[in-house]
Amino acid sequence: MQINFLPDDITVNAEVGEPLLDVAERAGVSIPTGCLMGTCHACTVELDDGEVIRACITAVPPGKEKLTVHLFSDPTW
Repeated sequence: MQINFLPDDITVNAEVGEPLLDVAERAGVSIPTGCLMGTCHACTVELDDGEVIRACITAVPPGKEKLTVHLFSDPTW
């Protein structure tokens, strides 16, 4: 599966079940983290379908050929 990170338009291949933070790191994309348990919401990103997820507790989902991740810029993190 291909993961595309916006706004930098960086695409990387990923395996289903792979942690999204690992995929981002391998692509050289920085996603802020705080607690690494999903409760602080520092790692919040939005998918192309509008779903908002926490990257620290989300794995690459099955059933898609491509996934687009929109990164936010939160000045508090």
